[in-house]
Amino acid sequence: MKRHTYGLALVAGLALSLCIVTALAPEAVASAYHITDYSLAAFIAPALDGGRAISRARGLVSIRADASNPTAILAELQKTFEAFKEANNKELADLKKGMGDVVQTEKVDRINAEIAALTKAIDETNTALAAARLGGGGESLSPEKKAHAAAFDQFFRKGVENGLQDMEVKAGLRTTSDPDGGALVPEEQATTIEELARTASVMRQLASVISISTGTYKKLVNLGGAGYGWVGETQARPETSTPTLAELAFNVMELYANPAATQTLLDDARVDIAQWLGNEVAQTFADQEGAAFVAGDGILKPRGILGYDIVANGSYAWGKLGYVPTKVAAALSDASNNGTDALIDLYYSLKSTYRNGASWLMSDAVMGTVRKFKDGDDNYIWAPPTSAAEMATVLGKPVYNDDNMQAVGANAYPIAFGNFARGYLIVDRFGIRVLRDPYTNKPWVHFYTTKRVGGGVQNFEAIKLLKVASS
Repeated sequence: MKRHTYGLALVAGLALSLCIVTALAPEAVASAYHITDYSLAAFIAPALDGGRAISRARGLVSIRADASNPTAILAELQKTFEAFKEANNKELADLKKGMGDVVQTEKVDRINAEIAALTKAIDETNTALAAARLGGGGESLSPEKKAHAAAFDQFFRKGVENGLQDMEVKAGLRTTSDPDGGALVPEEQATTIEELARTASVMRQLASVISISTGTYKKLVNLGGAGYGWVGETQARPETSTPTLAELAFNVMELYANPAATQTLLDDARVDIAQWLGNEVAQTFADQEGAAFVAGDGILKPRGILGYDIVANGSYAWGKLGYVPTKVAAALSDASNNGTDALIDLYYSLKSTYRNGASWLMSDAVMGTVRKFKDGDDNYIWAPPTSAAEMATVLGKPVYNDDNMQAVGANAYPIAFGNFARGYLIVDRFGIRVLRDPYTNKPWVHFYTTKRVGGGVQNFEAIKLLKVASS
């Protein structure tokens, strides 16, 4: 009898350990089961639920066996959201009766986390498919660009320049042979790096992006003030007043990554240099850019949406962003306010001309809270995607997760709503440079890779923020 009890305890312990490990370290699960797609391990982990663990896991493996089936993941997500609504409704009903149940709360949170993982799995799969399509069907390279790409490959592997700077001019990558330092990455490789960074950066997906060849981009904005009126065909046209113009300037700042490789790796002709460099620097660029586009202070980095003066929306003025309060001092909701009213207020604080094309931006943790909110008709304001290529929505508008957004806390700004394509501008200076350094850290060869990027709000009317505050 004791052996049987100990055996059951051991099995239960191993099952629990597997749940914890898969939830906290999907990379470990991926390694243990030879899964090359880490998002698949992260996708499987939240599904491990009691006695359903094995059957659910097997189902998910079959769904994403080719790591490219967002439609099947979507079906699972929609099914799981129905289970979430049922469990959350029961919890709300029990709380109303004064019968709160810790087990029921844990169940709701577990399903909520599973929805988050499923949503992320769809996004990651779509991103992977988009990245896999990069470089396909492009225009054929000119002889000058082919020659430059071959010379760059030799420079990258051996450090041999062989007139590389002159080839950059002939390939149209620069107009002079006096560079700022380093070699310019061939255009195809630079484009691949930029596109990989775009698929990994939420703000790059939402904002407008422009490429320039100088250090600053300037634009004039008409703030109004020009006179107007209706006149007849033969009536005099009085002179109108002069419009008020504001100049916006976006300076590009230098962003770098410094990957390293052994000379042995570089000597291997089978190693795809473009792919290696892209994989090494794209995620670094995306992470650093993403943080700056949200919270950057504009000092040696882009100015993010939270880096401007933020005032109550009733006191909004050009050059500042307006906010709407949650009307709860340190949370999105309380017993008398479930949070939906504040989000509706935020929704309508944005002018109707910007709401067409607007979206929400918040962290994954904040999304887990918003997913529980209902409107006055007892409908959940969060909805899963209607197709694999679409986004989940809040109040009918797409919602994007960016963990650079602030967490919920007193006086924090955890949610943004706006037409980011009209409201925020990212400025890229054309060209990615590489400095080859085989001396600093022998036997490693470092590749100091730089790009120049800037960013800032270009239309202060087009973005609004939610502030965690009573007023």
